[in-house]
Amino acid sequence: MQIQLIPANSSHFTLIEELARTIWNKHYVPMIGQEQVDYMLANIYNAQSLQEQTEVKQHRFYLIHANGIPDPIGFISISREKNGDYWIHKFYVLDEYQGKGTGTLVFEAIKQEMQDLTCIRLTVNRGNYKSINFYFKQGFVIEQVADFDIGKGYYMNDFVMVWKKRSTLS
Repeated sequence: MQIQLIPANSSHFTLIEELARTIWNKHYVPMIGQEQVDYMLANIYNAQSLQEQTEVKQHRFYLIHANGIPDPIGFISISREKNGDYWIHKFYVLDEYQGKGTGTLVFEAIKQEMQDLTCIRLTVNRGNYKSINFYFKQGFVIEQVADFDIGKGYYMNDFVMVWKKRSTLS
């Protein structure tokens, strides 16, 4: 499989919202329930929020394409915190492309895209065993346990995970 990351802009927000809705409704409803999924989708994936994420918070969104398939199979957003330190804010792939090495290829592409990369952090729901195991296979470790109040009585009960580039010096 070949992966291509296409930088996304405001013209792609509707597409990102549609992908998020499809992926979240399939993957997260059993974990956190439909009401919280609907609340999070409405607050994170509307055009105004996506615009703020890109312009104010400096998140870079990429659409994930595979094997020349015209429609994206997922998306990722990343921000640079400081010299070589990055956050992955979103990393979602359609269910039918999971478990086939897609995520590993995306992670490798991100490592090449971010030339000064030394460290990546992300948050992942503590009940999201499939994703946690994927991140372990990529070399991430759990840095801390964190609960984030997202409003309306909802919380994100997450692990903060970190990947650090291994030194080439012995």
